[in-house]
Amino acid sequence: MLKPKVLVPEQFLHEQPIRHGEEFGVLCWNTQKLTDTPEFQRTLTRLLAQFPCLFLLLQEAKLSSKTNWLLPHWSYAVAPNMQMRRSTYGVLTASQYAFTEAQARLSRKREGMFATHKSYMLSYHTLAEGGALLVVNIHAINFVRTQQFSQEIELIKNEILDHKGPLIVAGDFNVWSRQRRLRLLRFCRSIGLKHAIMADPHHIKTYRQHPLDFIFYRNLSLQQAAALDTSAVSDHNPLYARFKL
Repeated sequence: MLKPKVLVPEQFLHEQPIRHGEEFGVLCWNTQKLTDTPEFQRTLTRLLAQFPCLFLLLQEAKLSSKTNWLLPHWSYAVAPNMQMRRSTYGVLTASQYAFTEAQARLSRKREGMFATHKSYMLSYHTLAEGGALLVVNIHAINFVRTQQFSQEIELIKNEILDHKGPLIVAGDFNVWSRQRRLRLLRFCRSIGLKHAIMADPHHIKTYRQHPLDFIFYRNLSLQQAAALDTSAVSDHNPLYARFKL
């Protein structure tokens, strides 16, 4: 298990800003390191045809050093938490809107069981009328005490607290206990985030009866939200939300 030493990979193709009144879909998915498998790629293609998206927020993405990202016509940036000789793992934010900036981050703490960091990505996307949409793609730290989990969440809060525009915070938060869930809710209240309540919530990955995956938002109008059943691919199901600026 290796701490990443370089920032890889990234590709910025788009210059299109988000316009006021525009709708866009967001797909959030812990992919269980299966992004390079044919079954995952077929399933993602099917989902995107059924649920059109302009943002993909993936956790536990795996990218091979020998191949390009499976959607070569998307802009994307990766915040790696592990780098091997042939593969990179981490969170991946892809969009068909312009990236103003992409900032990869590692957790301060390592997870006790595997001695690895977790990662998250802050990406800024231009608004036509000025300012930016901030998207925070998180795979929260696991296998540490609640206090350490809370400290990591607080670090994320401090990074986004001064952002005045629209905001999406999504991912696998590993809130498998009441104490962790309360820390997450406190984090959301402190920066004015709303929870995108999913249709078919029984499809959301749970542990000890606590859902792990969430999409939160601010200064956007939620049009649709659903948990999608793809249990044959990953141990998590994707979350889909459609927003209007």
